[in-house]
Amino acid sequence: MTESTLLQSMTGKHIMLVEDDMSLAEWFSDYLSEQGYLVTLATRGDIAIELIESDQPDLVILDIMLPVKDGFEVCQAIRPFYHGPILMMTARDHETDEILGLELGADDYVVKPVKPRVLLSRIKALFRRATPQEVVPVVVEIDPNKRTFGQLSIDANSRTTTLAGAKVAISSNEFDVLWQLALSADTLVSRKELVIQRRGIDYDGFDRSIDILISRIRKKLADDASNPYRIKTVWGKGYLFVKGAWE
Repeated sequence: MTESTLLQSMTGKHIMLVEDDMSLAEWFSDYLSEQGYLVTLATRGDIAIELIESDQPDLVILDIMLPVKDGFEVCQAIRPFYHGPILMMTARDHETDEILGLELGADDYVVKPVKPRVLLSRIKALFRRATPQEVVPVVVEIDPNKRTFGQLSIDANSRTTTLAGAKVAISSNEFDVLWQLALSADTLVSRKELVIQRRGIDYDGFDRSIDILISRIRKKLADDASNPYRIKTVWGKGYLFVKGAWE
């Protein structure tokens, strides 16, 4: 068997097995291939580094005791360019080996002899951790007949207005003007637009009913009559509903 042997042509995830014990390597390779994985074998640490960089497998199973470069050296060498999971495997049951492997970038560590089903469960767990979970988007229905600005809520369905949680007693005409201003928040609305929308007739330049309604609305919504900052007057132009003034 060559240093990099494709043991089975399959469409599953690609696992690079770095193991110099040929009988054990073939045994693991056959088992993982039967589980649907594409398995590539490397038997030397230096060659494993080259293959991992060029092939970018989905997961690396890395033995520690390897010729030329050991598993620790391989792990440290590949981390700058390989971001997949690394499962270290060794016959030495030393806590220091496990700690060193994890510090060098390994994601998990198993001690040989390891049962095939245990190895498989570790592999599946690493793949689950490496695969971003699907995020189900939360669909929020936006009611076009409702507007909320900080503490102010305006509901055209029920034609109600609340400020800081308290219902505001507002007339039908006042509501129509407030709603029209709110729909154009932070945009100047002329007297002409307000008159046409409310009465369906053109503005003659003398109708002051809108000014009276605006004055009443300001009072009910705790706007400063002498220096309004929530519904501003733009002299000679119209009115401006300030979106950020309701916090």
